[in-house]
Amino acid sequence: MTVGVWLVVAGLIALNALYVVAEFGAVSVRRSRVRQLAEEGNRLARAFLPEVEDARRLDRYVATCQIGITISSLALGAYGQATLARSLQAALVTADWRVGAAASVATALVLAGLSALQIVVGELVPKAIALQYPVQSALYTQGLLRWSRAVFSGFIPLLNGSATLVVRLFGMEPVGQRHIHSPEEIDLLIAESRHGGLLEPEEERRLHRAIRLGSRPVHQLMVPRPYIEAIPVDTPPDQVLERMAASPYTRLPVYEGTIDNVIGMLHVKDVMEAFITRDRTFTARELLRPLPAVPEMATTDRLLAAFRAQHSQQAIVTDEYGGVAGLVTLEDVLAEVIGEVPDEFKKHQPRPERLPDGRVRLPGLMRLDEAAEWVGVLWTGEADTVGGLVLDELGHEPRPGETLEIAGVPVEVEATSRHAVVSVLAHPLPRLREEPEL
Repeated sequence: MTVGVWLVVAGLIALNALYVVAEFGAVSVRRSRVRQLAEEGNRLARAFLPEVEDARRLDRYVATCQIGITISSLALGAYGQATLARSLQAALVTADWRVGAAASVATALVLAGLSALQIVVGELVPKAIALQYPVQSALYTQGLLRWSRAVFSGFIPLLNGSATLVVRLFGMEPVGQRHIHSPEEIDLLIAESRHGGLLEPEEERRLHRAIRLGSRPVHQLMVPRPYIEAIPVDTPPDQVLERMAASPYTRLPVYEGTIDNVIGMLHVKDVMEAFITRDRTFTARELLRPLPAVPEMATTDRLLAAFRAQHSQQAIVTDEYGGVAGLVTLEDVLAEVIGEVPDEFKKHQPRPERLPDGRVRLPGLMRLDEAAEWVGVLWTGEADTVGGLVLDELGHEPRPGETLEIAGVPVEVEATSRHAVVSVLAHPLPRLREEPEL
């Protein structure tokens, strides 16, 4: 066995490795990153961008890689059989082995050795490199793929067509190579980025919330009915102005008879304009703007569609009986992703906090999933909020100072208002004594 033989073997393995790097680089690189590099003037990115922008071209690109891997693997096996196996067979015959036995053993040893070398050096190592450096892998191997595609141009349509036919025979519709991820996969990618140090904990939480936002029911975002600030439609103009001036909000729902009959909303801009131009000769009904209504179990996607369709930033939330369950605004939707933004005009909203004695104060309107990081356990029940869960557990109107235990967590009712729980004090479980990040 000469040095030339080993150089050919090494070259075939290296060629296989390049095709593997090209394939995994192409399917794992982010299209947005390639587009960004192309816009910054990267020549390789500009050349590669059409491959990831078009699903069919990416499919042909991957097919070229797979043909290259197959041909280089077959060539390695055939070449090793013709050279290394014969040399080893001759050595075994010289060592008094019978010719038939020497041929069988030489063939088996060479194939096993080359297969192991090919798997490790030509498959696993290149795959790991490509997954760790997808951009560089995709960009720096595209020259080889461009040349290979020209050589294999007659085979690619035939092989892709055959594969499509076989897939359809099994009753499935073929899907080309596309850079798509399910919400669950995106959640996993975000978690991995957090563990890898690329995201801060608060950034991870915001991204997770943004992904789940579209499917979240509206009743989890709304301001409950008892906290809605609204005015009757027959309110005199002077009182309308006083209510709007005293309110921290620029829009107020207007009802006729009872709060269950909301007929629209007033905008502070319209009220001020009417006072200036009409000199108090208007009625609230004349200034009404439409206010969409959505069911409390509707998803946030449907809510945003209603906002867009009716050019509104708030909507009434109705229960299954047609009554008013609450009010939801665009600000509530944004707060779900970025958190509450303090406003100097709004009343102080209770926030969770850790007390010096080790207990935590939780607002009654806090959602159960948000309370989990403060108390150390995920509370579950028919209610969505801490206050609602306390009401369900007690079975009667709560009183300040009343205590109970929920899933092993001692809870004390701190404050109530209008039969609702304003805040509670809870002893978090021992395993979560560190202060959670806000």
